[in-house]
Amino acid sequence: MNETLVCAVGNVATQPVYRELANGASARFRLAVTARYWDREKSAWTDGHTNFFTVWANRALATNVGASLSVGDPVIVQGRLKVRTEVREGQSWTSADIDAVAIGHDLSRGTSAFRRPNKEGDTTVSTRPEPNWETESESRSLGVPQQTPEPAGVT
Repeated sequence: MNETLVCAVGNVATQPVYRELANGASARFRLAVTARYWDREKSAWTDGHTNFFTVWANRALATNVGASLSVGDPVIVQGRLKVRTEVREGQSWTSADIDAVAIGHDLSRGTSAFRRPNKEGDTTVSTRPEPNWETESESRSLGVPQQTPEPAGVT
């Protein structure tokens, strides 16, 4: 199966609409993607044409979109591009939708705090000790004392 996968970087243009449907959660919002280029005559960056996409998210991604995104947020969207052409009231309309696989804040334009919800839908953050990323041989060669992992607390 051939699909057109895209990665679009832009801003959330409309408030995400979240709905609980019979087959799971669904959310949609409009994404504005504006090309920027360096204008040599003005010696400044200039905005080019803006493309608008309707982004669709399903299931857990939809729930997280509804809780995390708002208008103006800079985001990166990866998903399947679907371009449709239809006739409405005698006029031909073309729309571009992205069936999202992943959505995240664009950290080159700001900060974000990630929270992983637990299975009950609670968004409280559990604190865990920092993992030891070095392998045993690297730790010994660097003179780093061995750390033994501690069991995580059960709540």
